[in-house]
Amino acid sequence: MKNPSIKIQKTELLSDNHYVLNKVTFDYQKKDESWISHKREVYDRGNGAAILLYNLQQKTILLTRQFRLPTYLNGNKSGMMIEVCAGLLDQDSPEQCIIRETEEETGYRIAKVKKIMETYTSPGAVTEILHLFIGEYDESMKVTEGGGLESEQENIDVIELLFDEAYIKIGNGEINDAKTVILLQYAKINLDL
Repeated sequence: MKNPSIKIQKTELLSDNHYVLNKVTFDYQKKDESWISHKREVYDRGNGAAILLYNLQQKTILLTRQFRLPTYLNGNKSGMMIEVCAGLLDQDSPEQCIIRETEEETGYRIAKVKKIMETYTSPGAVTEILHLFIGEYDESMKVTEGGGLESEQENIDVIELLFDEAYIKIGNGEINDAKTVILLQYAKINLDL
C-alpha cells in the first residue's frame, strides 16, 4: 500500500548512460497536514548482494581489493578499496547472485549462504537495497583464481586475512566500505572468529 502522504507529480529522466538518474517532483504532507513540494535526483543502479566469506577453522576471511573511481574523486588517494565480495542482481535472486559473484570475484564455488539482513545503501539519493550474506569457504572450494570478469572490465585482487587483522583495519581506516564494516561487525558479534 502506498503512503497517502506522498504524491509523485513528475519523473524526468536525466541520464540512462550506465544506470538511471531521474529528477522526481513530489508533494509531501507534513504532520500539520499542510503540503510541501520537493524535487530530488534519484539514482537507480538496481539492487545488489554482498557476502562475508569466512573459515571458522583458520579464523580467516576473504575480501577483495579494487579501484573505485568515486572514492578516488572524493579523497581516497589510491582509489583502492578493500571490500567484501559483492555484485548487482541481474535476473537472478539475491542468493543466486552472490553465489555467482563469489565465484567470479574470488574463485571459490560455494553452495550455501545465509542471509543476515537487507539495507538501503544511501537512502537519500540511491534506490539500491543491498542483501547481506555470510558463507563459509575452504580450500576445497577454490575452482579459479577469481579476479572478476574481463567482459565487465573487473580487475579484482583476492585477499585472505585473519579475522582479527581485518577487524583492526576498520579502526585504522584501511577498511571503510560500509557493507564490509557491517558484515565484519556482524561476524564479531555472531561468529566465533
